[in-house]
Amino acid sequence: MKQILLITDGCSNVGVSPVIAAAQAQAEGVTVNVIGVIDQGELGVLGTEEIQEIASAGGGMSRIVNSQQLSHTVQMMTRKTVAHTIQQAVGKELQQILGHSQLEQLPPPKRAEIVQVIDDMSEKSALRVALLIDASASMKPKLAAVREAIRDLLLSLRARTGQSELSVFHFPATKQYGEELEMDLDWTNELANLDKMFYKINMKGTTPTGPALLKTLQFVTGKPVSQQAEDGMLSEYVV
Repeated sequence: MKQILLITDGCSNVGVSPVIAAAQAQAEGVTVNVIGVIDQGELGVLGTEEIQEIASAGGGMSRIVNSQQLSHTVQMMTRKTVAHTIQQAVGKELQQILGHSQLEQLPPPKRAEIVQVIDDMSEKSALRVALLIDASASMKPKLAAVREAIRDLLLSLRARTGQSELSVFHFPATKQYGEELEMDLDWTNELANLDKMFYKINMKGTTPTGPALLKTLQFVTGKPVSQQAEDGMLSEYVV
């Protein structure tokens, strides 16, 4: 299973719409979940709306939290979205076999068996999470909490029975991957060098969330983003 977990305060202002980029990810079989660490006021309202729209288009979940809640929320969302993905797959199987996908319609013993299967698969299935961090200027005070959340998420993934790997990116970039994205951590389940992560980020005012999502999707799937995504359908949504 593959998912992108975006941490942002919303209000993208460069490039293709992140909502359309998230829809492209879902079409490629990659769920996009979003955690919003937002401020108060009008920008916070706008950021919240964008966060919810991105998650909806990406087939994922969204949560709005403060910095103190971030670490717990990252772990909780990862676990819940894995279980949700497996439940959807089980529901399709039930639909084919029984003509419906509702666990509630099954006799209690059978329902308990299927719930146990979902729990087991959630724990044992291979999982890759690409963590995408908004490092625009407004996020600077929150990066210490982000770093701690990454550490706790890695520990949580390592505690699973199944193979689990995490990669980490931030945007906008400072030195590679063009201006949209920079890799901080390739696929790993190790905790090395986390303390140095984001130490020398050059915070910028631009927030290219959509382009960063598309670049992360390219990394996760191992194939180029479709030309339609870069130049065709999505070009109308450049902001």
